[in-house]
Amino acid sequence: MRIIAEKMSVRDKLLNLHWSLLLTIIAIASFGTAVLVSVTLKDASMADIPWQHMTRFIGVLVFTIGMAIAPLRVWAMIAYPAYLGSLLLLVGVELFGTVGGGAQRWLDIGPVLIQPSEFMKIAILLALARYYHQASENKELNIGNHIIAGLIIIIPTVLVLKQPDLGTSLMLAATGGMVIFFAGLSWRIIITGAIVALLSIWPVYQFGLKDYQKERVYTFLDPSRDPLGAGYQLQQAKIAIGSGGLQGKGFMQGTQSQNNYIPEQHTDFIFTIIAEEFGFVGSMSLLTAWAVALIFGLFIANRSTTIFGSLAAAGVVATLAFYVVVNIGMVMGLMPVVGVPLPLISHGGTAMMTVMIGFSILLMVHIHRDQSLVLKGIL
Repeated sequence: MRIIAEKMSVRDKLLNLHWSLLLTIIAIASFGTAVLVSVTLKDASMADIPWQHMTRFIGVLVFTIGMAIAPLRVWAMIAYPAYLGSLLLLVGVELFGTVGGGAQRWLDIGPVLIQPSEFMKIAILLALARYYHQASENKELNIGNHIIAGLIIIIPTVLVLKQPDLGTSLMLAATGGMVIFFAGLSWRIIITGAIVALLSIWPVYQFGLKDYQKERVYTFLDPSRDPLGAGYQLQQAKIAIGSGGLQGKGFMQGTQSQNNYIPEQHTDFIFTIIAEEFGFVGSMSLLTAWAVALIFGLFIANRSTTIFGSLAAAGVVATLAFYVVVNIGMVMGLMPVVGVPLPLISHGGTAMMTVMIGFSILLMVHIHRDQSLVLKGIL
């Protein structure tokens, strides 16, 4: 007989973890470490990056498991404070954030440099999940509920877009939109929203994008227009991907990677190294691993008996899917370059923390899948 989550001991919860998902996560991160070894092999200044990646992952993994055993109610109670806290951090970025690479996206807090927009990716889906859960406790959902949910999405999205960070702002809007969709949005509203989004493309492009962002769009449409300038990175990425063939050139044998032809190859463009050294087989193996993880997440969302758990898990799946699709799409030239890392593979601390918190939500929802949740009267 399954033990109800409220009565589980810590030992029971650990035994009840979704171990298949956990092992998939570990396998992806381990592969990422190996790829980073290849990327940094010939640069002594970057020799510590693979070690940092793995030790950071191990530390965050322990934290993830610890968070996963926290009761469902605790996660629901911190949803709004997490959203408001992330919102205040975004305001802090706007007022006195650190500038890097032409964008003001970071906060320098002592020895730590954080990117609040990454934390908002998780905070926004938790806030939406709690909002819809409480709204459904009181009455049947209506258009007013969806409008309020839309405001929860729009405010941080606008703040992130001003940094400017087009990629993250699009992810916030898309993830939030998916949570609203899963909450029960009529097709009439969906079609209307899609039409509005299409009509807004031109004004956003004309008045909302910086010159360098417009240049990325030009490069996406025609990478050959400036092969030694704006189009250089994308051109080299395509060469690396194409030269990998079926089985790749072999571990640490990639011409593009070992000769540093590709800028940012240890972060946003790391998939090009995978394609060159491990070929189509290695690339598809990685994508299959991610597909398995996302399918596990969908089953977890579907199995949850609470609206909060179901929407939170579905939102995490949407966020992770956008990470993977956007990153690989941009390095293959199918999307404009927007600076989205490949989760658990690319080097980067804040992004890894965000992704692992997402996985802790999935693990938590799985453990507490049969638990009821009443939030009436809870702020």
